Amino acid sequence: MPAPRLHPLLALFTAPVLIAVVLSSQALAAMLSLARPLDADWPIRFGLTSLAVLWIVLVLLGTVRLARQLLLRLPPQAWSWAMLALLVAVASTVAWAGWQLAGGPMASESPLRFLARVVALAAIAGLLALLIYQNYWRALQSSARADAAELELLRARLHPHFLFNTLNTGAALVHDRPEEAERLLLDLADLFRAAFSGPGVIPLSEELALVRRYLEIESLRFGNRLEVRWTLPEAMDMVAATPVPVLAIQPLVENAIKHGVEPRLEGGTVEITVSIQPGRVTIRIGNPLAAQTQAASSGHGIGLDAVRARLTALTPGASLVTRPEADGFSATVTLPTGT
Repeated sequence: MPAPRLHPLLALFTAPVLIAVVLSSQALAAMLSLARPLDADWPIRFGLTSLAVLWIVLVLLGTVRLARQLLLRLPPQAWSWAMLALLVAVASTVAWAGWQLAGGPMASESPLRFLARVVALAAIAGLLALLIYQNYWRALQSSARADAAELELLRARLHPHFLFNTLNTGAALVHDRPEEAERLLLDLADLFRAAFSGPGVIPLSEELALVRRYLEIESLRFGNRLEVRWTLPEAMDMVAATPVPVLAIQPLVENAIKHGVEPRLEGGTVEITVSIQPGRVTIRIGNPLAAQTQAASSGHGIGLDAVRARLTALTPGASLVTRPEADGFSATVTLPTGT
């Protein structure tokens, strides 16, 4: 499924954005009041301007909140222009109401001229905000295309050598151990179904299930040379739904086997440890190191940098840390749980 990206309309009602909007409105009020000479009436002028701009912002947010279901149905460009129209309409309404309540505080200016000035200011401020939003949207689209291209690159690098190895293993098993050959092909089908599902996220439980299927395939190929040690917390159900990019953990396990087990004549142990901390879950993949005299296996590996880029792009707050250890190498993925 597609990667979940928060719609700007919904992001508007998060605490950081609300604070930024209010502070920006007060900065705009200060700029408008400073455009006139700093006389004895400046504090009053600033206070009235600040109050008026704040009312416009609050009424606009309330209107958007009430009309959010309709706005969410609009395409991105139409949504942004609708917001501009709402801003101008709300600013005009608030300005006209303020003029009427104050009894025409600016006798030297007609109501229509005052209203036209407010509309012009609102339109200019809205157009600037619209320009910022459109740049943001283009960057978001570029990021989405980059994510898709990155996934396609990963697929191109993953599929050939893994597919050939798996099919060779299946061919060797089909006559003597047909049940295991059938299981291997079913596991392979599940892995490729996930790989071709598109760039997106899945629950952690599903990603770990794909890892198990991958390990079942590799266990048939390596036999006793491969040992897998799982360590899962008792409260695994609490984080089973934690989102993770599809095939983000499996490439790390593949690297562990490729660099830590395959080059060693005696094989080795791959450790997969899942632990839970407040607000996050970590998945550590550890493997032994091949001896210096043993040649590293060749072939197409999954670049750790590419996995890290996909992980951080599709799951904000996630991270991948790799480090050599005294007796091996480890890759640790940290995922936010939102709790």
